[in-house]
Amino acid sequence: MNIGQAAKQSGISAKMIRYYEDIGLLPASKRTDAGYRMYSEEDIKTLKFIQHSRELGFSTEQMKELMGLWKNEGRQSAEVKQLTQKHIDALNKKIADLQAMVSALQQSVDCCAGNQQAECEILNQIEQGAVHETLK
Repeated sequence: MNIGQAAKQSGISAKMIRYYEDIGLLPASKRTDAGYRMYSEEDIKTLKFIQHSRELGFSTEQMKELMGLWKNEGRQSAEVKQLTQKHIDALNKKIADLQAMVSALQQSVDCCAGNQQAECEILNQIEQGAVHETLK
């Protein structure tokens, strides 16, 4: 199938498919005599794996590692678990950071009169780094 069909079946745009090939996440596709990319069912399966990994927030480097493990039938599930646990830990850290940001911003919003006056406590706290201080 051509790149348009592969994009449709995988849910990944043709541009992203080309990008994944360029960075080595997806093996270079076979080409027709005219130079058009051609994709197999196995390529579609790989693209779907990439898409699902991306949806779970894995980085490109993590996806390369996951795909290596996925394609290696001699893998140990402990390797996959360790990689995934590291990703979970990073996600939990991001969640905590985001929650701290929300809390700091909410404090600023609570202090803002929100009226027709130019004075704005939110902007004052951002300028002074007060929001930043509450994140530490």
